[in-house]
Amino acid sequence: MNKKSLPTTQKKGKARLGDQIRSIADRLKQETDVQIQATSRILGAAAQIAENHDRLINEVVDMVESDLNLEKQVSQKHIYNVDILKQQFKTLRDAKVHFNLKVSSWESLVNKLNAAYSQTTIIQNKPQSNQVLTDNHVKKSEVPYKNIEKLTVFLEPDVAEMFPNSEAVNEGLRFLIRVTSKNHSASL
Repeated sequence: MNKKSLPTTQKKGKARLGDQIRSIADRLKQETDVQIQATSRILGAAAQIAENHDRLINEVVDMVESDLNLEKQVSQKHIYNVDILKQQFKTLRDAKVHFNLKVSSWESLVNKLNAAYSQTTIIQNKPQSNQVLTDNHVKKSEVPYKNIEKLTVFLEPDVAEMFPNSEAVNEGLRFLIRVTSKNHSASL
């Protein structure tokens, strides 16, 4: 080889090496751009999920609050007072017989009835579905439902599909209690 051809070959080799490095750099830049776009999409999706989660929690809290307000309105309709009982029954004796309670005055009758009512939860007299939580029972007492240890609840068919046993019902109710407690604490 002569001296002239050596520098030309080195120049061509350096040019090829430079082109290869530029090519690699371009590919890395393209891959980085793709990764940045993918990361951006992932972060956007995560933000959307978080927003939907917050919205869903707020909707659940609103539904529970609405149900609790409705229950409170219904329960306020069932609170006894002396005037209502006097209108419903001719004598205190008739009222005592009707409620099967031993009391000495209208006021004590009202107090016992309201105390018994405030200790009861959702109780239905007849089943609405074939799904019954048979592992629970109601302890009988002089005042109906006054000393309930466990409670039998009859579930509607659509609810029974989602809560197939007492454990599932209790877990769901505990979740609602936590959600409403947290929401109540946050609003104070």
